[in-house]
Amino acid sequence: MKLSLSAILMLIMLALLSGCAPTIKVVAPDKPITINLNVKIEHEIRIKIDKELDEIINDDDIF
Repeated sequence: MKLSLSAILMLIMLALLSGCAPTIKVVAPDKPITINLNVKIEHEIRIKIDKELDEIINDDDIF
């Protein structure tokens, strides 16, 4: 099987370029990872009651 000149050049270029591939390294850090969460949670509950309903609830006869 006879290879053409362009095929041989392509193989040589491929061999040369494969040596230039970048490498990726995954390394664990020396210090532990710290996450500081400064969270302030506030809530407010508002209850609106009609005047008539308030009188019924405050009446001593119910409970």
